[in-house]
Amino acid sequence: MTTTVRYANNRPAVSLEETMTLPARYYTDPEVFQRELQAVHLDMWLHAGRTEQLPDAGSYFLVRFAGVNVIVLRDQNGDISAFHNTCRHRGTLLCKEHQGTIPGKIRCPYHAWTYDLEGNLVGAPHMEKVEGFRMQDHPLGKVAAATWDGHVFINLSAQPVPFAEHLAGLDRKFAPWGMADLKCVERRVYHAKANWKLIFQNYSECLHCPIAHPLLNKLSHYMSGDNEPPQPTYLGGRMDLREGVQTLSMNGLSNRPPFPGISAEDRQRVYYYAFLPNFLLNLHPDYMLTFQLWPVAVDQTEIVCEWHFHPDAIAKPDFDPSDAVDFWELTNQQDWELSDRAQEGISNHGYQPGPYSNREELLFGIDRWILERLARRQ
Repeated sequence: MTTTVRYANNRPAVSLEETMTLPARYYTDPEVFQRELQAVHLDMWLHAGRTEQLPDAGSYFLVRFAGVNVIVLRDQNGDISAFHNTCRHRGTLLCKEHQGTIPGKIRCPYHAWTYDLEGNLVGAPHMEKVEGFRMQDHPLGKVAAATWDGHVFINLSAQPVPFAEHLAGLDRKFAPWGMADLKCVERRVYHAKANWKLIFQNYSECLHCPIAHPLLNKLSHYMSGDNEPPQPTYLGGRMDLREGVQTLSMNGLSNRPPFPGISAEDRQRVYYYAFLPNFLLNLHPDYMLTFQLWPVAVDQTEIVCEWHFHPDAIAKPDFDPSDAVDFWELTNQQDWELSDRAQEGISNHGYQPGPYSNREELLFGIDRWILERLARRQ
């Protein structure tokens, strides 16, 4: 006989005045969107990709969004660096393909200004009679870069906060998953017709799960688990798998073993963490799901979703990731439709701010965070 687990709403009560949703302009006004880019995306650490995308010296990929174009590459010393993708001569785009390998040096296709993989200008034709010109004065524009357990981050600020402050101890919390060892086996790109904050808000609550995600709720009760209090650089918490469920897949089962470093308790949990402002991390017992959110316009967001597995599981003859891929493809499409509808509704002339539930504490945490970031720039 199956025992029904009942979950009480035991999170703290909140007052109505403190938990109203934001006015429509925060989701619909292009001017507010531009202010957010300056206060948030051009100031904070952004998830750029994975170290496995840069296997050799000269390997690179591009980060492109809302006027930003950055080359992330592995240099001759094996270090990961990042540079603005623009020549210091007349601003020409240096790398056009999204990813590839640079054969030794970065050469501008327009006038052949040439840079080494550390960003130093090493060739500048026809500049020999320009008095005062020195090649060392014109390196590529440097962008701060950092790595964490297989993840690559960049920061476009002139004075970035230390990356350790951004992680705020989550590097220790998630060390048992050994994320650096995991390999991407599936990548899908989605285009949501929604403001980037709406994607974060949808991700950060599961009160919609019984209605929108019946399969997810069948495997993991929407009231299970708990959230951490909102933090300046991240939001997150966990949910528990139901009895007999091994992972989030189409049937709740998996022929992959759990990650070797995680505890018995974490074999029955899924962690959902949003690293502000562009990275969503889902840690399952047997695979990692990641999302990058790239703001394109006030009502447009590009979402890059990747499925990562342990190499030992991948090496098995019967390895088949489709159970996890199909589960999240279904769930993703449900979420993007909800986010698109939220954008349409908020854009409606009749929209008025409404009250959050006390179980949506991460959502009004996002609102307070964005208001605080914008206030710094006034």
